[in-house]
Amino acid sequence: MNFQWWKEAICYQIYPKSFYDSNGDGIGDLQGIIEKLDYLKDLGVNVLWLCPVYKSPMDDNGYDISDFYHIDPQFGTDDDMDKLIFEANKRGMKILMDLVINHTSDEHEWFEKALEDSNSKYVDYYIFREGKDGNPPNNWRSYFGGSAWEQVGNSNKYYLHAFSKKQPDLNWENPELREELYEMVNYWLDKGLGGFRVDAICNIKKTFCEGIFPTDGEDGLCFIGNWILNQEGIEEFLTELKEKTFKPHNSMTVAESDVPKELLEKFIGEDGYFSMVFDFSYTDLDVPSTGEWFKPVNWTVREMRDKIFQSQLETQKIGWGAVYLENHDQPRSLNKYIPSEDIGFESATMLATMYFLLRGTPFIYQGQELGMSNCRMSSMSEYDDIATHDQYYRAILSGLSEEQAMEQMYRRSRDNSRTPFQWDNTQNAGFSKVNPWLKVNENYTSNNAKQQIEDSTSVWSYYKKLIDLRNESEYRKAIIYGEFLPCYTQYDSIVAYKRVTNEESILIINNFSAQDCEVIIEEDIKGQILSNYEGQSCRGNMYNFRPYESVVFAL
Repeated sequence: MNFQWWKEAICYQIYPKSFYDSNGDGIGDLQGIIEKLDYLKDLGVNVLWLCPVYKSPMDDNGYDISDFYHIDPQFGTDDDMDKLIFEANKRGMKILMDLVINHTSDEHEWFEKALEDSNSKYVDYYIFREGKDGNPPNNWRSYFGGSAWEQVGNSNKYYLHAFSKKQPDLNWENPELREELYEMVNYWLDKGLGGFRVDAICNIKKTFCEGIFPTDGEDGLCFIGNWILNQEGIEEFLTELKEKTFKPHNSMTVAESDVPKELLEKFIGEDGYFSMVFDFSYTDLDVPSTGEWFKPVNWTVREMRDKIFQSQLETQKIGWGAVYLENHDQPRSLNKYIPSEDIGFESATMLATMYFLLRGTPFIYQGQELGMSNCRMSSMSEYDDIATHDQYYRAILSGLSEEQAMEQMYRRSRDNSRTPFQWDNTQNAGFSKVNPWLKVNENYTSNNAKQQIEDSTSVWSYYKKLIDLRNESEYRKAIIYGEFLPCYTQYDSIVAYKRVTNEESILIINNFSAQDCEVIIEEDIKGQILSNYEGQSCRGNMYNFRPYESVVFAL
């Protein structure tokens, strides 16, 4: 079964700014996480992934790092981070930090020195190029919109930023820079971290080209990813990073990387760069290939199921995967996958069952275990996310009315997942004693952790059952290590699969529909392990699955 500790992990992603405010400033912090560790322990998770808490101007909510070695004061102190690692370890939990090494903040000491002195070694830590005829070197569009090049003062020099202009890209071609980064990574691992979620890592190798390329949007620019995603030669950088940092520490590493099938073995194979990677194929199935998410994409359950199954089958042939529905860059999964009129206990727990028992390490995003949903903002001024503001601008440019554009922001904005955690029904959802940095979802009075923990029929209680099933049940080995086998694909609304070992087998059937669906079950059913409904309607081997019903059978 090729045991690795991270294969048996259950991860919980924390967006620190929105988790719990311990000091009354409206912003979540490390002490707040420490105070809530017992909540997480009781839920049953054992790895906590923290979005960035490093020192930062917060142009992109911490993904613009100005000091890799120290904690930003809004989250607490360096000692608070040490205490969090210690207290988590005491409870049998490991901490993952976000590793952001494609770029820094423009307020990082390296970049400031590069601007101050054109002869400084730090100039070569970044990517500077000369402009052409008073224009940037080319017409690449950054991921956050607008040109990927920013002019340096009134000069003809520009620097590259794949994300915001306050996030200049690092020059990985420079071996001295790479050594500085490896030293920093080992600093944190030596403190006792379990590992890292590795941000935007497939962008570190660039293929630079001058000129004006065919545009793919109303802004006259073209998508930068064609020149910076998984470029030839990136394997040398990723091998070196692993060998000098992750491997000696037996770290868990999960890469944010859109990896094509032909490269998957290099990334997650037996000697791969990372423990696992996130697959975006089914979580971004509602996003056009151009990245203009203000334009809805129609999709079907069959298409989504095919993407999940393809990912599972390809990954298990090669290595290990990370399975998830939500993160800080996604809207809430209930709103993405379920029609608004069908959102409720059954649909939330069906989604949970469908993904959680797949082969791979499961990730729960904060609030997902409560069935938290998208938050409707009354105006663009209530949105904080830089990418949302760009999408709104591009939506208006494309001809949408303000009302239509706002509706698309509600559908897909990253701020939907960043609203404060709903702890109870008191003021500000129990997150803070003062107005928080981002609007609290108005449904907190009817949907909060305190209420759900006390209710044995809540979404939270169902997640706990799923976690207990994976952690402690007699079917544990099948759920963690079992082979993934798709089945019953002839039904349009059914997402069904088996997890099989030589000793035990389970069958998971999910009705991804608001209508009943009758399924003829061919296997010999030993018993029902878990369901989100009471009882099961069947006649012989004909089972009737009710709207959004999930059942886990022992075979």
